[in-house]
Amino acid sequence: MKKLTSESLRQLYLNFFKEKGHKIIPSASLIPENDPSVLFTTAGMHPLVPYLLGEKHPEGTRLTDVQKCVRTGDIEDVGDPSHCTFFEMLGNWSLGDYFKKEMISWSFEFLTSEKYLGIPIEKLAVTVFEGDEDAERDTESASYWEEAGIPKDRIFYLPKKHNWWIAGNVGPCGPDTEMFIDRGTPKCSENCSPACSCGKYLEIWNDVFMQFEKKADGTYEKLKQKNVDTGMGLERTLSILNGVPTVYDTDVFDGAKAQIEELSGKKYGESEEVTKAFRIILDHVRTATFMLGDVKGISPSNVDQGYVLRRVIRRAVRYGRQLGIEQGKLSTIAVKYVEKYSGVYPELNDNKNRIIDELNKEEDKFSKTLTEGLKEFNKVITYIKGDVFPGKTAFRLFDTFGFPIEITTELASEKGFTVDVKGYEEAYKAHQEKSHAGSEQKFKGGLAEQNEVTARLHTATHLLNAALKVVLNDDNINQRGSNITVERLRFDFSFDRKLTPEELKAVEDKVNEAIKANVPVVMEEMSLEDAKNSGAVGVFTQKYGDRVKVYTMGSYSKEICGGPHAKTTGELGTFKIKKEEASSAGVRRIKAILQ
Repeated sequence: MKKLTSESLRQLYLNFFKEKGHKIIPSASLIPENDPSVLFTTAGMHPLVPYLLGEKHPEGTRLTDVQKCVRTGDIEDVGDPSHCTFFEMLGNWSLGDYFKKEMISWSFEFLTSEKYLGIPIEKLAVTVFEGDEDAERDTESASYWEEAGIPKDRIFYLPKKHNWWIAGNVGPCGPDTEMFIDRGTPKCSENCSPACSCGKYLEIWNDVFMQFEKKADGTYEKLKQKNVDTGMGLERTLSILNGVPTVYDTDVFDGAKAQIEELSGKKYGESEEVTKAFRIILDHVRTATFMLGDVKGISPSNVDQGYVLRRVIRRAVRYGRQLGIEQGKLSTIAVKYVEKYSGVYPELNDNKNRIIDELNKEEDKFSKTLTEGLKEFNKVITYIKGDVFPGKTAFRLFDTFGFPIEITTELASEKGFTVDVKGYEEAYKAHQEKSHAGSEQKFKGGLAEQNEVTARLHTATHLLNAALKVVLNDDNINQRGSNITVERLRFDFSFDRKLTPEELKAVEDKVNEAIKANVPVVMEEMSLEDAKNSGAVGVFTQKYGDRVKVYTMGSYSKEICGGPHAKTTGELGTFKIKKEEASSAGVRRIKAILQ
């Protein structure tokens, strides 16, 4: 196996698929555009959902990239050898082009050829879908693997739980074939397979054959086109190739790890407790760096993505204190990540000052209450009878000292207590209308559920964005996020004060003026440079490839976008703003409907 750095692995992968006729596209933002069904981009396919459903991509039918991803469902597991909140996913796509035969042949070539990863065939095992009432047994993929050179006894048929991929609950999906490294340890039993948790097999790559769309009622419909969607985790693959025991022993963490050692006076690996703290800080500061440095600029808050950001920063602060790291030093670790990644993700260097400032502000805010909060926690826990930490007490720690429920749960667990989370949530709801507890809060709607209603609402966000610039006489106003359901749209934009009732009425009138004009929504494909020169709005242009789609609505709006749209503005009905409020520092939020 080749020993590679993170830089060389990224380039090797992209070059391989470029040679196979793929266009290299840039990573999309960590915030899903047009509302896929999760808070963050959790896989490379999220930004490509409309194209998987049949829409034409401006770069063609063969694509490859390295996508920034965040998965928050297992934050508590960070600290073990393999879990990361932020990670990079190497991927390639066929949008109605090649399918199983070509993809499996190329997967085998990239994995085993000395020109690429050079993994010995005897170290590989693969899985394919065993079939059920929704889809047939994938003997086709198995035959291609056997044809490539994988012995029959190293091809495993597994059920949907293991060999079926879908992002969320609805949307494009299908059977997959997964590739594993056999680590050479003895079988745990006669039935030992990659489905085991014994550690003998370690997944390295996943090829998804998207043939279906799962509907809200649980049924599956065949897609208009057969697609391929693959994913290879960069950090995990690096650890396998370089023969290191964990993802935290790869080069992506070297600079930050050295910085933590300097700040704490402790050595990574000197004890189990110290190692866990190192890993949590390494992961959480990297995650915070990418969130703060994203082109959509997430800020710490008590809602949505901002809540997750605040949670990882505060968890890093807590474990930093455990290692003896002084207040205000997390940002020096973040700078190491900016230096490491800026060549691949230039937005990090562009936003370096913002990353440092926001980290310092949030660390300072939390540090002021952390010491007193810990004192209060240690005091109240001595009075608790039994082994259940009361929910109301957990909420008081949050309300008074800013302790997220996750930190209280973690502290309580270390003392042998279980937190009454239900009681906490009830206390929270009594205090505030909307509960923000939990890192897996989902958005409703999204491209995976696109229909005529959401297309009209999405079109209205273009007109709203344009109207805000005109009414507030500020061309620096830009979209900072959106969320669309069949009931309403939610639009976040950069602005530093509350809008007056008169301004809101003027914005509303401006949008309705465009709707009443009933102008066509015209889509043109052009180069990114031509789009910019034509005056098209596109604050998130770093995520676009060389060719983009520009949607024009008369003289009212011209915007780079890849989402679903109405055919004319007249289809939208009447635009009505229901609420305007703060979203985070320097960001306002408008909720509106179409009547």
